[in-house]
Amino acid sequence: MHITFASLGQHLRQRLFIYAACAIALGWTLGASFPQAAAAHTRELGWVMNALVFVMIYPMMIGLNLGQLPQALKKPRPLVLSLFYNFVVTPLLSWALVQAMDAPPELALGFYLVMLIPGASMAVAFTGMAGGSVEVATLAQALGFLVVPVALPLMLLWAGQSHAIAVPLSSLLTTVLLVLILPMILGDVTRRALVRRWGPGVLPKIKPMLGTIPALTMLVVMTLIFFSKGEMLAHNWQMLVPLMVATLVFLVAILALMTWLNRRLGLNYAEHMAVAFVCSGKNNATAIAIALSTAGLGPLVAVPAATLPMFQAVLLVGYVHLAERLQAYFAVRPGSSRQKIAI
Repeated sequence: MHITFASLGQHLRQRLFIYAACAIALGWTLGASFPQAAAAHTRELGWVMNALVFVMIYPMMIGLNLGQLPQALKKPRPLVLSLFYNFVVTPLLSWALVQAMDAPPELALGFYLVMLIPGASMAVAFTGMAGGSVEVATLAQALGFLVVPVALPLMLLWAGQSHAIAVPLSSLLTTVLLVLILPMILGDVTRRALVRRWGPGVLPKIKPMLGTIPALTMLVVMTLIFFSKGEMLAHNWQMLVPLMVATLVFLVAILALMTWLNRRLGLNYAEHMAVAFVCSGKNNATAIAIALSTAGLGPLVAVPAATLPMFQAVLLVGYVHLAERLQAYFAVRPGSSRQKIAI
């Protein structure tokens, strides 16, 4: 069988829950079985994970076309709503869930971190699969990445103070520069160079590779995260249960809210699906990268981002399967005569 990046990417989207669970189980088992090895090679693990961070982030940035953002002025409503969901609703909902789950400070900070980075690497793909507007999803994702470097340090500083954790602001800003801004610039330069050399048609050809490489790398990093903390998590596995429940509640709540509110505010089905996937799907790879690369944080802060893909994949695939029902729901405008007769 001939395996391509496109087929491998689709395979990962459909079975990400299984692969994420296997990566976590493998790393956790090895870490609990060989704690001395994990402790003895902490520095080497850090080097490897930091190298993998670049492999995760750089391909995503090549596929991020910031030059399309001026198009947002033509139809600003979906993009304004995406900012509202990502940087107003999500922080408020995250705060409420953190209070409810009473997690250890490091896990609470990690939960805030992953929730504040929108735009899952597969969000645009899910949008296309559901018949949503890929253009709106791409623009919303690009806009979110521009806002995150400003909003994230401020929100994490507040979260750290709320949970008595000293968030190293200077180190965090350096990480944002190295993990987000620098790869964004390098990705833009690389994309322009590719287009000049091979023409615009090269981007659709390499797009499957740009999405698949970060997903595969993220699974490796997830394994290493749980390996490095395997023994500790084996003795304190109970603290992961509230985290998993909070993750599920967040995804269900934000999808339900957006489905109702987007229709009330006049978005059509295609625009809604784009906003829904970009705002509910979180960029786990970027959250993991920031947690691992910021001095003073560490692997435990990355655990929420490492566990999120399991639930995120299942619920977002489930939302794709609701496409026909959602199309019918958005076809009836609020207050229309058809709706009144149906009631």
